[in-house]
Amino acid sequence: MSTAASTRRTRSPWRRAGTGLGLVLLTVYSLAPFYWMVVSSLRGENDILSNAPLPAAPTLANYADVFGGNARFLLALRNSLVIASVTTLVALLLSVTAAYALARLRFRGKPVVLGAVLAAAMFPGVSLVTPMFKLFSDWGLIDTYPSLIVPNLSFALPLAVWVLTSFFLDLPWGLEEAAQIDGCSRPQAFRRVILPLAAPAIFTTTILVFITVWNEFLVASSMSLTSDASPVTVAIARLAGSSQFQQPFGQQMAAGVVVCVPLVLVVLVFQRRIIAGLTAGAVKG
Repeated sequence: MSTAASTRRTRSPWRRAGTGLGLVLLTVYSLAPFYWMVVSSLRGENDILSNAPLPAAPTLANYADVFGGNARFLLALRNSLVIASVTTLVALLLSVTAAYALARLRFRGKPVVLGAVLAAAMFPGVSLVTPMFKLFSDWGLIDTYPSLIVPNLSFALPLAVWVLTSFFLDLPWGLEEAAQIDGCSRPQAFRRVILPLAAPAIFTTTILVFITVWNEFLVASSMSLTSDASPVTVAIARLAGSSQFQQPFGQQMAAGVVVCVPLVLVVLVFQRRIIAGLTAGAVKG
């Protein structure tokens, strides 16, 4: 016993060092693209293709070009905010009630419904672009918010339903029954007992759905032919240089930083709540 214990004590520092080294490498690997995007956004036209780790002469000219001389980018930011906010709100309203029903009610075919929800979340979006474009084109909704919100909702809703259902299945339903014994109806017990308990999972789902919709490009590039309803992902891809043969790498990097920074800040500020929501249903209590 003592030999085994001493062996564990001897190996534990090396294990901790290996774990720390792995975390450092994973962090560097994950943040390297974002770091290079920030550095490239600070380069001028003369050294935009340089491989130096730092810009020779840092400049904010790319950011000035994006905000000052490109009104379409500001419009795209507004479009993305509207599309992502509306899609997230509708997805939450529908997914919370659907997840509660799937977790609490007993009916035939429940495993089939859950399997269909998971299958819908994994269905390749590229196979749906052509029929959706034909459908919204017949309705005259191309270049409008509905043509972007509805497809995003079809992708975001299965994700939200699946995450919340997994959480609701592990809730202590005795609290809801106790509330009903005390005189609450099922809707009142759901509002006063279940929703507060599910707040961490709902908050996490909100962040996940918002980020998913904010970063969506495939459907947006097909449904928005002009800048009227184009989100930022499409606006960045359509940024044009001063000439036909010039690619505005600096402006694209600056626009990418502007788009990514709010999401990074949200995740950093609320990382504990996000982790709590992802792990809240892992242990029954």
